[in-house]
Amino acid sequence: MRKSVFILVLIGAASPPNAVRAAAPTGSSADLAALEQAWNGCVREAFARQPAVQSKAGSQRNALDECKPYEDAFVAARMAEDGDVRRGSRSLPDRAKAWAASVAAYVMDPLTSWIEMLRR
Repeated sequence: MRKSVFILVLIGAASPPNAVRAAAPTGSSADLAALEQAWNGCVREAFARQPAVQSKAGSQRNALDECKPYEDAFVAARMAEDGDVRRGSRSLPDRAKAWAASVAAYVMDPLTSWIEMLRR
């Protein structure tokens, strides 16, 4: 098992860098910026309307709660853009390297530390 993981890591390390990662921003970047500005503007306006007798933390929470739809729209657009970029730019060796790292982190590392503990 260790040899196959090691080979996958070597294949991923020897692969040429992926040129797609440095892609130029697309047209949805402008939409993303507009959503972020709308959310920030809403939060600023909502915070300015909060009562002065209220604590700062309470005012911040209330302003964020009031602008939750703007935040949800921005986060959804951001995640969709990140997902599109991530799916489009990962080559097979990159995915193999990520898989090997997850196997090493979740299976091999705990297993080897448990075996080492038993040897002591």
